[in-house]
Amino acid sequence: MKKLVLVIFVLSFLGCTPKLFKEKWTKEEAPAYFKARFETTQGNFDIEAKREWSPQGVDRLYQLIKRGFYTDMAIFRVVPNFVAQFGIHNDSILNKAWNDIKIDDEPVVKKNDVMTISFARGGKKTRTTQIFINLKDNHRLDALEYSGVKGFPVVAQVISGKENIKKFYGEYGDKLGFRQDSINKYGNKFIRKNYPEVDFIKKAYLLKK
Repeated sequence: MKKLVLVIFVLSFLGCTPKLFKEKWTKEEAPAYFKARFETTQGNFDIEAKREWSPQGVDRLYQLIKRGFYTDMAIFRVVPNFVAQFGIHNDSILNKAWNDIKIDDEPVVKKNDVMTISFARGGKKTRTTQIFINLKDNHRLDALEYSGVKGFPVVAQVISGKENIKKFYGEYGDKLGFRQDSINKYGNKFIRKNYPEVDFIKKAYLLKK
């Protein structure tokens, strides 16, 4: 009986997985221009993205927003006068699925001005799901070289709701930034228990032109 229950559970899980992630989604090309809205615990903010800024990066941003990836997601790293970063999903399996398919490296076309958005990365071909909002003009990020890559290509910019972004709780600074393994493993339960003031992305979705 236990084996039967286990089989049913596994089949049920496998049956649900395609609804959460399909590899073909990572090959979808974004339009030349699109807008999206992020609903957060501090209010909404809207972004615009132009594919010319970073074709593959903008494609991935579009794919993630379209498929509802940025849902119930902690803005886990807020460093005042620097960046606000998010992109680790509560579902570790979903994280792995997207993270296994990396984005190719691209040159910086648009400067990391205040309220622009770029993908975080830690070396060659490591852009996946995490993005950050520049809280000031971070132009040094345009040409910062390390681990064989140069700079952080901008993929979008905030066009409204900037005042809400400035309200994101930043007293934890980099504390949670150094605990990404725990966030990935234990999810939002870990964050809400240990870092209760963290703000969250409620959901993000594409806007009609």
